[in-house]
Amino acid sequence: MSLAPRQQSILELVRERGYVSIEELAQQFSVTPQTIRRDINQLGEAGLLRRYHGGAAHDSSVQNTAYTQRARQMRDEKRRIADAMAQHIPDQASLFINIGTTTEAIAHALLNHRDLKVITNNLHVASILSPKEDFDVLIAGGNVRSDGGVVGQATADFISQFKVDYALIGISGIDEDGTLLDFDYQEVRVSQAIISNARQVFLAADSSKFGRNAMTRLGSLEQIDMLFTDAQPPEAFLELLTRHKVKLEVTGGPA
Repeated sequence: MSLAPRQQSILELVRERGYVSIEELAQQFSVTPQTIRRDINQLGEAGLLRRYHGGAAHDSSVQNTAYTQRARQMRDEKRRIADAMAQHIPDQASLFINIGTTTEAIAHALLNHRDLKVITNNLHVASILSPKEDFDVLIAGGNVRSDGGVVGQATADFISQFKVDYALIGISGIDEDGTLLDFDYQEVRVSQAIISNARQVFLAADSSKFGRNAMTRLGSLEQIDMLFTDAQPPEAFLELLTRHKVKLEVTGGPA
């Protein structure tokens, strides 16, 4: 594919930063958002980047996007997903919450609840929830990553001491065969312990996660009780959800 100079610059910027919004690109190149969308669509059709709602990203199967970029990506969609999931959590419930910017949005959405007991390996989630005096927040020990995630065998062992009502988890990608994927094998070990020790498992996955590649197998959609997302999943994923009797809640809202 022969790229126009602006398209080449867009591609370089997205590869450098991992994710860039349409609004940022329009300001960067002094063109309309519609022009940027056309560029992104052409680059996406050529397989050079991936179009998300509101932006574009360069996906790698071996390295996740930087935390600061993930925190900005699809922020409104994550908030709607979080609000929807929080409505299914009763007061006085026990919860696991794992690593991720979506689960951090879920933590914010839970602040109106009462008397929750939360076990997490996410320092940001602990920071959000711990000021609530009627919440009991336990943080798992282990190696602390730069993004606030706590991982390692000690973390998985700590999680395995408990049996809770709900696991509220995020994910980096979902393969077309229903495999749940992530990047850090140590994080995956902890998330597997979380899934194994919860009575119900709720997965929060914005629409960019469907078909996204990551190299480490975490589990399968059949281990999930309910999936929360912002847009109708592709047909192949809908068939898997039906086959495995996974409930689906689509939050909708503006793209």
